[in-house]
Amino acid sequence: MSGSELSAALRRLGLGADAVVLVHSSLRSLAPLQNRAAALLDALREVTGPGGTVVVPTFTPENSRTSSAYLAAVRGLGPTGRTEYHRRMKPFDPATTPSATGLFTEYLRTSENAVRSAHPQTSFAAVGPLADFLTADHALNCHLGEESPLSRLYDAGALVLLIGVGYGRCTAFHLAEYRYHENPPSQEYQAVVLDRGERRWRRFRDIRLDDSDFELLGKEMEQEVPVAHDTFFGSELRMFALRDAVDFAKRWLRDVRIHHETSQDAVH
Repeated sequence: MSGSELSAALRRLGLGADAVVLVHSSLRSLAPLQNRAAALLDALREVTGPGGTVVVPTFTPENSRTSSAYLAAVRGLGPTGRTEYHRRMKPFDPATTPSATGLFTEYLRTSENAVRSAHPQTSFAAVGPLADFLTADHALNCHLGEESPLSRLYDAGALVLLIGVGYGRCTAFHLAEYRYHENPPSQEYQAVVLDRGERRWRRFRDIRLDDSDFELLGKEMEQEVPVAHDTFFGSELRMFALRDAVDFAKRWLRDVRIHHETSQDAVH
């Protein structure tokens, strides 16, 4: 299997020159491909050309006191154990902290000319002419909303590309969580960061992110939103417009989640 075959599959999906594309991938699904991370990025850059921009999520839940990864790590620890665990937690540094969202995201993050947004939990990395614009000014109290790269990707007419992964990994749906409700459920978050060389904890409030229904959302989205499908040696490829996905998700979440919240209130 060669990178040129992957490039051909991406073109069949409809990816083309100058595209802005948010990629979610499982390199394991591309097992027959040699040097998978490099081959995937090379194929994406070849197909989108010098005017194209490739974006990936480079999330880092390990430096948070409120992530599921943290809660699993400290489960069963007493006060002393938790204090010691907190002391050893590494602060987020956008220049050096590895991405926890897959090998391809880390490969792109460390590639030449890549830039990364500064959010300590939900950063994005990008390469291409729009990389600086898309990753700039990622607000601390806005994981994936209007002051995050997702909002800029929406405005830029970006595409979403899923390679060997399901809709549960579709980060774009989170932008709809900020838009479907005037006052979506929120919570306090805590993350440790490197601030001018000093290790500091940051507290902030943002909406409560929930991807538990994204698989169902995506399947129902396919009934209304154009989704291009192909396979690459057994790996499923799907691509669609981020703006279409967010707009559909906004309507879907309004119907499903608000209806559920109303039903729950009626029961209580």
